[in-house]
Amino acid sequence: MERKENLNNFIVGDLPTLIYIPDFITDSEQAHLLNNIYQAPVSKWKSLKNRRLQNWGGVVHEKGLISQDSILSLGSPVVMDFTSHSRLKSCKSTLRENVEDKTSNVGAEAVEGNEGMDNHGPFSILLVPRSLLIFKDDAYSDYLHGIEDSVVHRFDQVVNEIEALSGSSSGQAEVVRIDHAKIVNRNVNRISLTCRLVLKVHKNLFKF
Repeated sequence: MERKENLNNFIVGDLPTLIYIPDFITDSEQAHLLNNIYQAPVSKWKSLKNRRLQNWGGVVHEKGLISQDSILSLGSPVVMDFTSHSRLKSCKSTLRENVEDKTSNVGAEAVEGNEGMDNHGPFSILLVPRSLLIFKDDAYSDYLHGIEDSVVHRFDQVVNEIEALSGSSSGQAEVVRIDHAKIVNRNVNRISLTCRLVLKVHKNLFKF
């Protein structure tokens, strides 16, 4: 997972702060992460509508991050396990200052939609297994993101089709072409690791 490359080489779409990196982690690294995720005790999971999550690395607080153990050395990862038909509604993250969102996709492919609050308008991104999606600056603060509630996703208008399908992990995606439409099937759970890089980290925020 250690890569020293210019992020500008991975910008997708019209937003200069939306970055997509295919093949960010290897097959063995993906297997290691999934093993850690599913070996966690039941008490580590928090169940929500159509999805469940684990919180590693810290608890998000309005004053910063309360540090805890992590399965990654990448800020504060929040692990999300989506069922095949799950939906992540359009949302913003809870911290809005001095933060980057890094989402690593493992397990299954998905099309993530983004709703803009400026002149760019809505657009979609194709996420394949082992890829990394980074929201920075305007892409983080001015856009909502969500996943369509469907096992079949159209990707003929995504902003990163070439980048997503050129990676070695693209072969895992079940791609179908019907007439002029390009479709990808979500036939297994999607695991999303959302890592927030927070400048303020507290080890003893609450004193008794």
